[in-house]
Amino acid sequence: MSFTVVTTGLKFPEGPVALPNGDVLVVELLRGTLTRVSPDGTTTVVADLGGGPNGAAIGPDGRAYVANCGGMIGTEVYGYVFAGGIPEDYTGGSIQAVDLDTGEVETLYTECDGLALRGPNDIVFDAHGGFYFTDHGKSNDLVSDRGRLYYATADGTSIRKVADDMNGPNGIGLSPDGTRLYVSETYTARVWWWDVTGPGEIVGGRTLAGSGGGNFLYGSPDFRYFDSLGVEADGNVCVASLATPGICVVSPDGALVEFVAIDTDGDPGITNICWGGPDMRTAYVTASSTGKLLRFDWPREGLALGHQSATA
Repeated sequence: MSFTVVTTGLKFPEGPVALPNGDVLVVELLRGTLTRVSPDGTTTVVADLGGGPNGAAIGPDGRAYVANCGGMIGTEVYGYVFAGGIPEDYTGGSIQAVDLDTGEVETLYTECDGLALRGPNDIVFDAHGGFYFTDHGKSNDLVSDRGRLYYATADGTSIRKVADDMNGPNGIGLSPDGTRLYVSETYTARVWWWDVTGPGEIVGGRTLAGSGGGNFLYGSPDFRYFDSLGVEADGNVCVASLATPGICVVSPDGALVEFVAIDTDGDPGITNICWGGPDMRTAYVTASSTGKLLRFDWPREGLALGHQSATA
């Protein structure tokens, strides 16, 4: 599938959010910023966030809510940039909210029930104005955290754990009708789902595996790691694929619809996808290891997120 390079020179971009005016927000994990990308490729820093901003979504108040992992170490291998590990200045993860007009940053959450957030990764709002987010955890050459899922309110007053014992939970999304929650696991290259029975209430449990008690949807038979995900209007789950770079499109019943291979200077770090444009058929993909934002004419319509039109 052909694509256009919108911009280059980003410092490990993630979490794209398409805005109604044609701009795209990205977080730059290794720069610590929320950055606005114009259609002509011009970039403007909206806010300096510190740590390691990893995912973003527009909330009901029009602010950009950011899952901040607290930072990672940038490493260059064979000319490609990778992010991982625990930097020396790491102090913990957080959920932040950014006013897109002023750049003002509010830190909403740094812990839940006395347990510090370790590595918040990605975030999705529901129709009730609350949001789910993944905590990927942190790892080094000796130990690795078990990941968790949380649900929180946008006003900063309520957060609770909804699942745990996961192996690198990364991308997160809701089905078009809001009745399913999807999560991709990085290291297993699997996608799991739960029934949503109320705001922040999820039910799984149809498998003996760990992974937070979720129901198994799809596992890759090929060598790859899974990063973030997006959902199409027809309910397909589009998961960004690392190592074997591209997008795995998976149906709600777990069938592989297609694999969209993406080759941009051999970048192995395809990390995120979102949609915008008047018909929601313009897909934006982050190629993180070469610092690019890509634009595609997507063959199917992307899901319009609940608060995506809340701001320009």
